[in-house]
Amino acid sequence: MTRERADAARNRAKILAVAAGIVATRGIDGLAMADVAAASGVGVGTLYRRFGDRSGLAYALIDAKEREFQEAFLAGPPPLGPGAPPGERVRAFLHALTDRTFAQLDLLLMAETAGPYARFGGAYEAYHRHLALLIGQARPEADAAFTADALLAPLTANLVSHRGRTPAELKAGFDGLLTGLFPG
Repeated sequence: MTRERADAARNRAKILAVAAGIVATRGIDGLAMADVAAASGVGVGTLYRRFGDRSGLAYALIDAKEREFQEAFLAGPPPLGPGAPPGERVRAFLHALTDRTFAQLDLLLMAETAGPYARFGGAYEAYHRHLALLIGQARPEADAAFTADALLAPLTANLVSHRGRTPAELKAGFDGLLTGLFPG
């Protein structure tokens, strides 16, 4: 694995800070590659080479929060992290993922709709494996892979946006499903 040059790392940090500021003040629709390049002092070509397009830039903005979230469910304290029973971990995971989805909904909408399979990249696979493992531990007779997909489906960014449910409503819905999946 090659290390990023120090100047490239500084430029990347500056670009992401500028892009985050634009999203915070103008929303995702105000995120224009030319504006980000100008405000961060890099050429537009550099920005496109580095991130590809707006959805690539959105993914880069999502990345830091995603790393924190994955660290929390893989190695953080229970019930989200190891040490709690599988059903409790699944509930904590879905509640935390709901909060995570709402915190970056506009960015996730852009990133998840960049192509037909954009949603099913690295983060989705990590979530799916995590849930399937926990479901399999608690319910070996269940189709853990299908159940994991079914639990992740309501948190698709475009469905969250389309349905307009609140985080509390989604969490309550998950709690109802989980009562049937992990009784007692």
